Amino acid sequence: MNSIPSEAGADAGQNSDAVLCVGDMVLLVDSKKRQYLITLEAGSEFHSHSGVLAHDSLLGQPEGSVAATTKGQKYRAFKPTLADFVTTMPRGAQVIYPKDLAAILMMADIAPGQRVFETGVGSGAMSMTLLRAGVSIVGYEVREDFANKAKKNVEAFLGADALERYDVRLEDSYESIPDEVFDRVILDLPEPWQVLPHVPKSLRPGGIVVAYTPSVTQVQKVRSVLEAGPYAEVQTQEVLHRGWYVEGQAVRPDHRMVAHTAFLTRARLMVAQD
Repeated sequence: MNSIPSEAGADAGQNSDAVLCVGDMVLLVDSKKRQYLITLEAGSEFHSHSGVLAHDSLLGQPEGSVAATTKGQKYRAFKPTLADFVTTMPRGAQVIYPKDLAAILMMADIAPGQRVFETGVGSGAMSMTLLRAGVSIVGYEVREDFANKAKKNVEAFLGADALERYDVRLEDSYESIPDEVFDRVILDLPEPWQVLPHVPKSLRPGGIVVAYTPSVTQVQKVRSVLEAGPYAEVQTQEVLHRGWYVEGQAVRPDHRMVAHTAFLTRARLMVAQD
């Protein structure tokens, strides 16, 4: 998927109307389904090998409108979905894929009003998925550049108001986690088993912890710690995504698929036994 860096500023949150306005992020899709993320500004232009597209040709038009470049290349314009933004947004760390983001929401049973501790915020893909679901987040990140990138991406897609529920701290969760009460804990860092010993003091009884780990050796270490207690309902899964080619009578699986990206391991905290 091709992309250009978003020019989104502090006031570039999503407009709720179906009409494209100044400050709206827009996903341009060409005839070959290549995608480009821009932010609409009066008088600005989008440049590509297919010519120049004036932003003014989209301003005031309904979402889904088609505009042409100076060379006749047509682009359809949509406001980006969360999945679109996650895969095209500026990033520092590797992001969690949309297929895994969706699975984590279900595995962690995320709901509005919950308090979530997230460690390893990276570029903010998991954060904005959780925030849009209505939670409040305390996030730990050891790299200041990643923390700043995550906050900028959250603000660009969700607007400045979302930052009121997004508390990112430059802290090392291997050393400790906040002495606060959380409903859920999401771990996306190389050695989540180093964080797990701190979790029982801050996760409410019955709360859920989910660890995102790319390698099976990481899974083994996570499982060994979880199964030593005080956790129950420990399970691990991976999510495979396979699209289908449908053209008239030709129907078959796509030649390419998004297969293994990571393992998702979840568990629930039990009440401490005397």
